[in-house]
Amino acid sequence: MVQKADLVIIGVCVGVAVGILLASLAFFGIRWYRRRAHLRKCANDNSAATLPIRRNGVDTSSIWSESFPNSVTVKVSTYPAKTSPLSKWNKNHKEQLASASGLPRYSYKDVQKATKNFTTILGQGSFGPVYKATMPAGEVVAVKALASDSKQGEKEFQTEVSLLGRLHHRNLVNLVGYCVDKGQRMLIYEYMSNGSLASFLYNEEKPALNWEERLQIALDISHGIEYLHDGAVPPVIHRDLKSANILLDHLTRAKVADFGLSKEEVYDGRNSGLKGTYGYIDPVYISTNKFTMKSDIYSFGIILFELITAIHPQQNLMEYVNLAAMSSDGIDEILDKELVGECDPEDVRSLARIAHRCLHKTPRKRPSIGEVSQAITKLKQRRLVREDSTMSFAGEEFSGVVGCIELQQDQLKKMTSIAES
Repeated sequence: MVQKADLVIIGVCVGVAVGILLASLAFFGIRWYRRRAHLRKCANDNSAATLPIRRNGVDTSSIWSESFPNSVTVKVSTYPAKTSPLSKWNKNHKEQLASASGLPRYSYKDVQKATKNFTTILGQGSFGPVYKATMPAGEVVAVKALASDSKQGEKEFQTEVSLLGRLHHRNLVNLVGYCVDKGQRMLIYEYMSNGSLASFLYNEEKPALNWEERLQIALDISHGIEYLHDGAVPPVIHRDLKSANILLDHLTRAKVADFGLSKEEVYDGRNSGLKGTYGYIDPVYISTNKFTMKSDIYSFGIILFELITAIHPQQNLMEYVNLAAMSSDGIDEILDKELVGECDPEDVRSLARIAHRCLHKTPRKRPSIGEVSQAITKLKQRRLVREDSTMSFAGEEFSGVVGCIELQQDQLKKMTSIAES
């Protein structure tokens, strides 16, 4: 009897021990699984902390303003870009884009309503139409829609969101949000009511820009590029500077736009690939396939001559400029007819000299954008000082005339009093 009781007790103890062991294994197994899932989640969050910038972009596009009708984009493939976490669009990558850029993300329905079902078209870019939209808070914006089947459009989209999510300057067009929904990708920018610089220079329906406005536009552009080259960390090369990518606000102040081809300055010894717009591309870049900040300087020099002459680069601008360079006052002969008699020829020649320096055939002899900005600022200041001096001289002449009249009146009074006496 005693033996049976002992066996029962032993059996119960063994059963309890086995139960405790199984429960412990289950507990530690669940805990290990949860810890591993937590670590995996943290790793995914860290991978989304930064958004890499693609090495090469293709094509050009203008934001909510029509490009010059005969624009040509140079496309040349080169070394393959390093594999990027955003090289393929899927649901996870779309979610990562929002956390990486810090920009508001809008649904397709939001944009559809803001654009009145995509009926408020402003223009046509290289990758799709641009619409005017009014957001729920009343903010007027421009929406650039990218073609759903464009792989290069995807890359440009990624580049713009990643760059403009961290770059902010008064002379850069501000990206205020984006949409990735229902297979559509759209970029939402601040609205620039006066459109592109190109439309003012080459569209006869728009009023001509006066010399003071053109000088200020040149200064605004230089400040925007200066921020990209010297203020951004790491520095950014725009790679597609042209008058169609310079937008004007309601005060005709300029901002640099369209960063789809932009790239961070990287010294990795690789060629960057030939991309840009015909007429604005640095000849050294074409021959070496290497793009540097001085290539941006060359493009800016072309824009300066556009401001002076209103001749498009694809209408033999450089041939006219080279012919004009043979004479010290040759630039006067190709000055925009809207400016003839409306500005000081010496101011025009000074700006032309700055532009010529930007186009030097040897890149290292071209000025930095900071030097260009200072030179344009001094030119503008000299103009203001000269205007002040003219006004002061006119004021002195007026005071002298008034003094003479008062003296004559006094003499007349004396003569009258003598005659009466």
